[in-house]
Amino acid sequence: MRIVSGKYKGRHISPPKNFRARPTTDFAKENIFNILNNNFDFSELDVLDLFSGTGSISYEFASRECISVISIESNFKHHLFIKKTIEELGLQNVKTIKSDAFRYVKSCNKTFDIIFADPPYELKEIETIPSYIFEHQILKKDGWLIVEHGDKTNFSKQAGFKETRKYGGVNFSIFEHYEKS
Repeated sequence: MRIVSGKYKGRHISPPKNFRARPTTDFAKENIFNILNNNFDFSELDVLDLFSGTGSISYEFASRECISVISIESNFKHHLFIKKTIEELGLQNVKTIKSDAFRYVKSCNKTFDIIFADPPYELKEIETIPSYIFEHQILKKDGWLIVEHGDKTNFSKQAGFKETRKYGGVNFSIFEHYEKS
């Protein structure tokens, strides 16, 4: 796994062999970040990375010098790996928190320009993520929620849905800020 662009472009990150997280492929990361680059100025963004796993997405946002990146990971070993990698890279704009993603969103009192969620593809509650984010109003008015998922999940009928992009076996469903009227 490597950082595909920005200040730390080309840096390789090597999780331990027994790591259970599924990192987003470099090909998929490169493509979704190209879309983000065409729609946002990274230097103005506050980002939330839910279900961080290896921290790969957090490092990409940090490498592009976002204002802040908060990485949420519930697995103790994964959280420690992210924390160690943040220290090794000297990332000043990233903070990692060991927490369940849903619990963190429920108690969060901050809003974000980009919320990236990469839950396990088989997570029972995967289809509730967009409505949960919108219910807790943590996405800024012009912000995007991006949910990474497998082929079996279809978000197209949900409120705020913008589009899905597919890169190999990786799907990104993009949502725009939504409030119930």
